[in-house]
Amino acid sequence: MRLLRRLFAQHHGWTESSARSRETVARVLAMNPRLKYARHYEEKLTRAVTSAHEYVDKLVASLPSPHEANADAWSSDPLIRAMFATREDLADAFSRSETLQTYFDREADQAAAYAVLGMSMIERHVLGVAMEGNSIRHDVPQTTLCFSDHRVSICSNSEASLRVEIGRRMIDQLALEGLASLSTMQRNLARQSRELIEERVALLEQQGTGMRAVIGASLLPAGSAEVERLQAQIDSNSATLAALRVPGRLADLEVKCVCDVMSSPSDHLFVASRRVRLDMMNVIQPAGVAAAHEIECYFARVPGNPPITRTFALVRFPRKELLPAGLRIDLATRAI
Repeated sequence: MRLLRRLFAQHHGWTESSARSRETVARVLAMNPRLKYARHYEEKLTRAVTSAHEYVDKLVASLPSPHEANADAWSSDPLIRAMFATREDLADAFSRSETLQTYFDREADQAAAYAVLGMSMIERHVLGVAMEGNSIRHDVPQTTLCFSDHRVSICSNSEASLRVEIGRRMIDQLALEGLASLSTMQRNLARQSRELIEERVALLEQQGTGMRAVIGASLLPAGSAEVERLQAQIDSNSATLAALRVPGRLADLEVKCVCDVMSSPSDHLFVASRRVRLDMMNVIQPAGVAAAHEIECYFARVPGNPPITRTFALVRFPRKELLPAGLRIDLATRAI
């Protein structure tokens, strides 16, 4: 009986995994329908997305639990306090999110939203004031952390479903990177092809191809070592030109580019963290300073041109702290 249960559980797991892979492959194909014209595209993509899922699952699982993002948390959670200058700034930042507004309008029975809060974080080196014993010292070099450009672009009704959506977005990013690498490869192939053709023209001219042989211009003595060397260069040029045309089908090349990225996801997508000690003014402090708290910031690097690195946090924001539309307009007007 135990064996049957184990076999059923394994089969169920494999079935779920297969269904997930099929869903991901379908999403990738929707991004670029031309991939369907490649030979054995489904088999190749399924193997690649399986590797990507393994990496992304570990990455998403490594993210910390959501922080409460509300007025009380601003007073009690050092990370939330560091990200917002005041508790009013917190409510204003979340209330400006159209994604969050739409979610609460659609999910009338939900008291809170689980979301990803993305921000820009900048280190600023300034001269500040510090206590040294019983005296105040001015013009002390300090480093402060400044959080700005707060944005909420995805949210859900539970932590589990939010993590699933984060994983989907990561897979989609890898697919985009695969398509971007195709564009780069095509440009490189075109450049190499042009250079090889220019080289070939020069070599053939040296050989006396065309009218040069008729008028006797730049003609090399037959059987000379220079002729043999030139022929070897032409043969090498021919082989390189032929290799540039493999694979000959664009769809095969596109699938290869996507699969290469999906099979090595850590080269294109990663999340890192950093621990710092901050005081109430977001000044970085060394260990041992009593009036400071340690926070851990998470960063995601998104490929692209140029690549972007943003800090982010998983949060839970309550509906009751969402500002009314009129008040949001007033705040925006005062900020201008």
